[in-house]
Amino acid sequence: MPDDLRPHPVTGTLFPSPVPPGTGWPGDPADASTPVALTPADVARLAASAVGTAELDARVSVCRACPRLVGWRESVARTGRRASFADQPYWGRPGPGFGGPDDGAVEVLVVGLAPAANGTNRTGRMFTGDRSGDWLYAALHRGGFASLPTSVASGDGQALHGLRIVAAVRCAPPANKPTPTERDTCGAWLDRDLELAAPGLRSMLALGLIGWDATLAAARRRGWDVPRPKPRFGHGAEVALGTPYGVVRLVGSYHVSQQNTFTGKLTEEMLDDVVSRL
Repeated sequence: MPDDLRPHPVTGTLFPSPVPPGTGWPGDPADASTPVALTPADVARLAASAVGTAELDARVSVCRACPRLVGWRESVARTGRRASFADQPYWGRPGPGFGGPDDGAVEVLVVGLAPAANGTNRTGRMFTGDRSGDWLYAALHRGGFASLPTSVASGDGQALHGLRIVAAVRCAPPANKPTPTERDTCGAWLDRDLELAAPGLRSMLALGLIGWDATLAAARRRGWDVPRPKPRFGHGAEVALGTPYGVVRLVGSYHVSQQNTFTGKLTEEMLDDVVSRL
């Protein structure tokens, strides 16, 4: 086969890396007609005008508003593949949200930090194809939110029930560290996710300090009642947020990073505890 085409691990269809929108990747929400955000102003406009999560996810998945992130995610997809995945195509685009109907009506929203370079950036699905995802989906399955205990690739049959997964930043950042400007730019996508979910939302799970801060900031921008001073993050921390539709609980968890899970800072029991409170 040509060097620039590789088979999808589930369907076997050949794709280049990064994957162009609308070319048949399982779960790709976009097509060639999806509008592309090139600036922070574009992100704000396209996020606010998305009529449902399908349109929101499509627009997220083709965003090019942060040049540093675009360059990094695409360089990983082209030449920075991990050796164990060298035979696979890499998504190489922003990670769209995963789960929930098009009207955004979910009861639980999970907010992570950002896609992993060889996880979401490879598979095109949040927390899929890496050890962080192994922990998260196993816990969601035990809690009744996920149909499968694993999430290894788009098209693998995984489905979520009453829950949607998004992130504070939608592109894989170098060294897993987005800049404040990149977080601010991406905040408009999260704002719209909260707005669409709000009517039926009962709780949110923030993974890590950045997920916690991004969620509180988005809630405040949406006009929700957020306590002052800003609630402090911690594993198991919980705060009630007032929305036009009632109270939504925000629960904090240490991030499901390898650093936290390998060292025992986060255990399965600790993760199950916060999931059970959603």
